[in-house]
Parts: sequence; structure tokens; C-alpha cells
Amino acid sequence: MPGIRGPSDYSQEPPRHPSLRINYKQPFNAEPPRSALVSSYITPVEFFFKRNHGPIPVVDDIDSYSVSMSGLIDNPIELFMKDIWKLPKYVVTATLQCAGNRRTAMSNVKEVKGVGWDVSAIGNAVWGGAKLADVLELVGIAKWTSTTKSGGKHVEFVSIDKCKEENGGPYKASIPLSHATSPEADVLLAYEMNGEPLKRDHGYPLRVVVPGVIGARSVKWLDSINIIAEECQGFFMQKDYKMFPPSVNWDNINWSTRRPQMDFPVQCAICSLEDVTAVKPGKVKVSGYAASGGGRGIERIDVSVDGGKTWVEASRHQKTGVPCIAEDTSSDKWAWVLFEVTVDVPHSTEIVAKAVDSAANVQPENVLDIWNLRGILNTSWHRVKVQVGYSNM
Repeated sequence: MPGIRGPSDYSQEPPRHPSLRINYKQPFNAEPPRSALVSSYITPVEFFFKRNHGPIPVVDDIDSYSVSMSGLIDNPIELFMKDIWKLPKYVVTATLQCAGNRRTAMSNVKEVKGVGWDVSAIGNAVWGGAKLADVLELVGIAKWTSTTKSGGKHVEFVSIDKCKEENGGPYKASIPLSHATSPEADVLLAYEMNGEPLKRDHGYPLRVVVPGVIGARSVKWLDSINIIAEECQGFFMQKDYKMFPPSVNWDNINWSTRRPQMDFPVQCAICSLEDVTAVKPGKVKVSGYAASGGGRGIERIDVSVDGGKTWVEASRHQKTGVPCIAEDTSSDKWAWVLFEVTVDVPHSTEIVAKAVDSAANVQPENVLDIWNLRGILNTSWHRVKVQVGYSNM
């Protein structure tokens, strides 16, 4: 494609922060230390998790880069960056989370396949760009449309990158047209992250951001947008990122029996403590993040210092020092909340956290109840152990 190319090897990878925990080197998949996530409401770009399926595309000429729009529409077009920059710019604060976040903890109880993420395959950023609903109007698709005259019901996003799962072809995914054309869904063609042009790891020069939905649908390095009648038939829509029950294994799986996962469930994790942390007896600060998909706010976060027998409610905020009210107009609809509570820990114990969203969805207690062979959507209670000591601490 003019202006941008997907390399066939890893010789042109961008620099990364040395503190990232590398879960897979080629393709590069890494997450920050969990403590970095609670240091600020907006995740710095260098500490935003890196999720890749192949070598990072290289932009040779931004002026000749374009995105084709075709499919079940009357007037296919090529969109250049100058065309997208002319559209109204929107700024949306949204949390992106890999569906495999916390996979390692699920694999610890029963092995699963996938990149071994801890709790940091998640981040919160300020995305800037054009609304997809405005872009689709350029090809005659009005806002709030669910089906085009030619029978288009889905919007497919195709990347420029090459991945082995697609036999060297591009990564691709889709969302329903009704979602794409809703201005309230805030789906963006984003060219900025935290007020600056996207970095290569995060989709430069243009990516899709689908707030409230698993990160797999927010396609990076956009090459084309296709209006199609059925869901995208790509690997990551049809043979991955689907939620199966614990009874399904690699011998009896039938991928066609489940729909592609979209919204992510309510989730929280403790970030101020590692899986096992040595502390002095007394007061211990417990802090972390909580988020839910589909624009649902976080109603509360409960913390227990006795393994779940009794609970205290943590304070939660988005802006520093400002209490967060779920789904209030003052809150960022698509963003996580950070929580904090100080608890008394007189002896070694297990500290647990669970979140409840505005629809009263609550995290399940046990990971075995939601175990699935791909290890996605581990939203079980987050548990850490603290070992209390009295000397040399």
C-alpha cells in the first residue's frame, strides 16, 4: 500500500520502555509493572500495554497513505489523512483492555493457550480523531443506520500488518453497522493518543478505537474499511476471542457455536501489591483499577482482608481528588476508575477485590467457574497474598 508497509521481519521495531514486562518478543507483547497503572488516571503511552500479531508497520510517506472504503455501498472512496483531519475532531477518554488480561492467573489453575498476561494488559488513554459515524456519512451511510440499501450490516476494519494466524495476511475485525453509525458509541478513527500523534506500537498513523469493547476490535494501522453483509470472517473473529464454557476443550470445540466477544465484563485488579508481598503489620494501602464494558460505570469496589468473609468499600475516582459517580455526566463514560482503601493487616492473609458495575454485574468469585480454553475474560475476584513480618523490613 502506498505510504505504509507491513514488514516481513522484526528488524525495524520501535524502541520500548525498559521496564515493560515482555510476555512475547516476536511479535512484541508486553505490559507495564502493575504499580505503573495506578500512578496516573491517564496511562502514559510508554506504559500502555503492547499487543501485536506481527512486525510493526512502517510509514514511508504520510501524504500518500490512504484508507479505502468499499463494499456494499454505492460510492467507494479513498480517504487520505488530510480528508480525515478536515472532519470534526473528537476527544474520547477510553480504556482499552486485551481480552486475555489476567490470563496467567487462569492458566495457573488449569492450562490455557495464549500470551501470559498479568493484570496490566489494560490502559486508559485520551484518544483524538474523527467519529466513524461521520466518516461513514462520506459514503452515504446516515447516522443510526443498521442496514444499507445493498444489505450491509457490518463494518470490517482491515489492517496493514501481517500475522501468522491469517497465513501472512492482515489482521481484521468487524463491528455491527448499528454500532458504527451511532454517534453515542464514540467509535473513532483515531490519529492521536494522549494529545500526540499515535506511536507506531499503537497504530500510527490511524487506528480504530471501539470504546467499551475488547481491544481485539480496535484495529491498528488501518488499511481499509469494508461494508459487509455478515460478520468479518477473519481468524480473530471466528477462531479466537470467543467465550466457551469450562466443558469445552480442544478436542470438542466448535467455533461456530459462539459469537465473537464484544463488550468486556466488569473487572478490577489490585495494583499496589504483587501476587505475594511482604509487609509490616499495620495499615496497608490497597489500590487498583476497575472497569466495565459497554459504557457501564463502576458502582463500587469491595475489598476484603480475610479472603472474602468481610468487606469494606474502597473510594473510587477518575480525576484526582474528585469522587466518581457511576454514569454521572461528570464521569468519563468509557474509562476506568481508580480505587483506594487503607486496611489493617495484623497478620499474613489474602486480600481480595471485586467490582460491581452500574447494572449490578459483579465479578465471579472463582476462576474455575469461568475457565475457558483460550483464557479470555478472567474477571474473577482478584486475590493477592500479604506476608506479615516483624524484622528486616
